[in-house]
Amino acid sequence: METILDTSSDLRNYSPQTLAFIGDTVYELFVRESLVTQANRPVGELNRRKVGLVNCESQARAAKILMPLLTDEEEAVYKRGRNAFTKNTPKNSSVADYHSATGLEALFGYLYLGGRLERLRELFSYIVNNESRESEVEKL
Repeated sequence: METILDTSSDLRNYSPQTLAFIGDTVYELFVRESLVTQANRPVGELNRRKVGLVNCESQARAAKILMPLLTDEEEAVYKRGRNAFTKNTPKNSSVADYHSATGLEALFGYLYLGGRLERLRELFSYIVNNESRESEVEKL
């Protein structure tokens, strides 16, 4: 198993919100590592770029990009997270984006706690590679 603490978990015992709680951090760590390894930038610039990538709207786009790649199991986890009841309301994004982002975070949490780092790397790489293509298409 590949987690920081090398612990094992029965993933069926976790609510979608709990999976999203850890998944939010996992996703952000992927973004931060990606930014740091691209170039040695001032911390303020790194943070500004990170905030642009770790928000409801960006995560909702990432979820949409991943949908064709997900297994049935992964899609079910995503949908559990997306459909989970929450008292929180988004301040600067749509409710749909907020729920979609929560689904993505639940998926990342599920895969992380399941020790599936290679799959996380694969999914994050797919997001990064396809986000840039999508941005280029939008500019046309």
